[in-house]
Amino acid sequence: MININDIKNGMTVLIDGNIYLILEFLHVKPGKGPAFVRTKLKNLRTGSTIEQTFNTNIKLEKAIIEKKPMQYLYGSGETYNFMNMETYEQMDLTKDQLGEDAKYLKEGLEVDITFYKGEILGITLPEKIEYEVTHTEPGVKGNTATSATKEAELENGLTIKVPLFINENEHVIVSTKDGKYDSRA
Repeated sequence: MININDIKNGMTVLIDGNIYLILEFLHVKPGKGPAFVRTKLKNLRTGSTIEQTFNTNIKLEKAIIEKKPMQYLYGSGETYNFMNMETYEQMDLTKDQLGEDAKYLKEGLEVDITFYKGEILGITLPEKIEYEVTHTEPGVKGNTATSATKEAELENGLTIKVPLFINENEHVIVSTKDGKYDSRA
């Protein structure tokens, strides 16, 4: 058990049987009344974010989560196969377990898979991933006063908007936070 005053960003705690990641916290001491802690928590099972306020005398149970480095090998329908980088054991995850992160996977990509007491909570992708552009229309010269973009299909099937100067077979870097083009590789 940890005191609410000892929490830090990135810490994981158990509240009402759910596992939460502490995204933000703020100690508030109003002029009248007792002090309290305002927190922003992310549910690691559902991915939803909540804001909750705690009195300063509350104790929370710390959730010990484990991250294992894994390499994505291949996908087959709704199943995605990963290999443990240390033991070479393979495991399958479903599209439901991966959620939105599944669209960023490509063969050979290294990710961290998060576990809590054997339960798979999800994966942690790198912030930016390099992909090859497999199809895009040629850029048309003309009105480029604003930042003009076009659609490009990447090697894993993901379609994103890229600047006009990007051509097929070029490598681009995509941010996994918002799914947008970041730069040329």
